[in-house]
Amino acid sequence: MKEAREKIESVKSTEELNEIRVEFLGKKGRVSLLMKKIKEISPEERKEYGKSVNKLKRTIEDLISKKAEELKILEKKKMFERMWVDVTIPGARRKTGHEHPVMRIWREMEDIFVSMGYEVVEGPEIEDTWHNFDALNTPEWHPARDEHDSFYFSDELLLRTHTSPVQIRTMLSRKPPIAIVSPGKVYRRDYDATHLPVFHQLEGLYVDRKVNVGHLKFTLSEFARKMFGEGTEIRLRPSFFPFTEPSFEVDVYLEGYGWLEILGAGMVDPEVFKNVGYDPEEWSGFAFGMGIDRIAMLKYRITDIRELVKNDARFLSSY
Repeated sequence: MKEAREKIESVKSTEELNEIRVEFLGKKGRVSLLMKKIKEISPEERKEYGKSVNKLKRTIEDLISKKAEELKILEKKKMFERMWVDVTIPGARRKTGHEHPVMRIWREMEDIFVSMGYEVVEGPEIEDTWHNFDALNTPEWHPARDEHDSFYFSDELLLRTHTSPVQIRTMLSRKPPIAIVSPGKVYRRDYDATHLPVFHQLEGLYVDRKVNVGHLKFTLSEFARKMFGEGTEIRLRPSFFPFTEPSFEVDVYLEGYGWLEILGAGMVDPEVFKNVGYDPEEWSGFAFGMGIDRIAMLKYRITDIRELVKNDARFLSSY
């Protein structure tokens, strides 16, 4: 009995207690073996022997039951200790991501043009040469079609070099009037402080009757005012693009920078209208295109475009 008591009192877990229960009360346990010896006892002593064995069994059962309750309370306490949280300790802070400045400007540009009645239209990034060049009045001999300027899959397929093919696809599928902007990724073989091989453009197209340069200038003035602030001025300088005539480089005046070129624009060339089945005598329109990355750089005073693709959380958190 003394040994059983000492063993029961010394256990530290329910598993140990179960082992002791089997040792003393199991089918082959010590108490069970004592009960089996009852047939070896003389009839005169058998009654007293049976009483003492049963008393021993009940005592051990009581000790085990009591210890089981103690262990249950102890283990519950330990579980609560593991689960306990000191709410006064500052929590673990997870570094959260930040919206990329390019995506923020992308959305802002879309919102500006949607507020002026434009529809956002998307198109494929893998284009054929007709939609990417020929339909836009860019012949085979044009430098923009050289292999060292563009990413070709074959003679007829390439990664689009601008989002202007979306304008062509839209005009082929719809009749005027049309007012769309087409944002998206474009691809060219450039990589330096101001150019990336993959960058983002937003191009716009407006086609209707009697559209003129005044409409173009008003639209771009409104865009500059909403993007860079009230009072922002723009200017149009004569330029050349194969798909517009007349064509303009558009500058914006920014405090601390002066005049900076931000986009190209112009009146849609009649040849482009003919390529999509529009009568240039009936319809006129303007188109414009700008780099979303460049607008983001100007808006947030970023000097190296390569910072936009480094995925440095410290850099992104600044914007």
